[in-house]
Amino acid sequence: MAPTRSTAPKTVDEYMARVPAKFRTALQRLRKTIKAAAPDAEEVISYQMPAFRQDGMLVYYAAFKDHCSLFVASDQVRRQFAADLKPFETGKGTLQFTPDQPLPDELVTRIVKVRVAENAARQSK
Repeated sequence: MAPTRSTAPKTVDEYMARVPAKFRTALQRLRKTIKAAAPDAEEVISYQMPAFRQDGMLVYYAAFKDHCSLFVASDQVRRQFAADLKPFETGKGTLQFTPDQPLPDELVTRIVKVRVAENAARQSK
């Protein structure tokens, strides 16, 4: 059941506190990797999920009942990294992973850096 507006997390830390422990470590690692790749990005809650924003939305991430997801918010990124994403992709823009099979930090870093560049290019037009 989705949280109501009044119970929806207002901060990323509040969101993380609600995530089951088995997924929290994986999401914290993902969060740290994204922050390192986009140090100027702002952490926000959007669509009741943690997200990073820099010149527009970069990526979203979340925990679900039996997996975690990273939402790359870019068709170009999905095409550019198609071979690397194949083991994780399960829908339009959704990369599902588990603590036992996390997304590689190096892949996340590359994705985030491309998203930063995409957003910056769009802003400069």
